[in-house]
Amino acid sequence: MKIEYLWKDRKRFLGMPITFTRYRLSEDRLFVETGFLNIRQEEVLLYRIRDITLTIHLGQRIFGVGSVLLMSSDKTTPQLTLKNIKNPREVKELIHRQVEEAKIKRRMRVGEIMNDVDNLDPLDEEEGFGADA
Repeated sequence: MKIEYLWKDRKRFLGMPITFTRYRLSEDRLFVETGFLNIRQEEVLLYRIRDITLTIHLGQRIFGVGSVLLMSSDKTTPQLTLKNIKNPREVKELIHRQVEEAKIKRRMRVGEIMNDVDNLDPLDEEEGFGADA
């Protein structure tokens, strides 16, 4: 079975894709493949991604790249950084849309909200900011 990718890129050095790190996004997973002779592939299920952060440092701006940091509930890859990729803003938005679709398909939204209510700070509830407010 061949996987269709929605997005592909490589980690870049000085704006050029000359590294041995490849990134690929499918409908439900994000893949990171590293290595030349010995290849290692990591994957994160999109519904497990909890937070997405975009960073573009000065040097990255000069070369037209940026980095996207993904925080997930994945045990083996709780933090994944897509380093020095082209069009980082668009990639971040694409990943965000795919994460939301994956969560909706798995009916994750209600459980996630209920989990957030369970983790409320008791002091917030006393001041009228809790679940009963």
